[in-house]
Amino acid sequence: MSHVVQSTDEWVKRIKEKVTGLEYGTVQITVHNGQIVQIDKTERSRYDVVKSSPTVKNRGK
Repeated sequence: MSHVVQSTDEWVKRIKEKVTGLEYGTVQITVHNGQIVQIDKTERSRYDVVKSSPTVKNRGK
């Protein structure tokens, strides 16, 4: 049985707040009986890895 999801301006505002500024990640919306009941945000950080040549230590030999 399908329900039409009820979304109010308040829920739309909350979802926009979660998405604003999100560069990498997910926003998950949980619905029960056609009602939005929860919003989860998982934010990821990505870093560029710079490869450098290995450092050779001089031990005075």
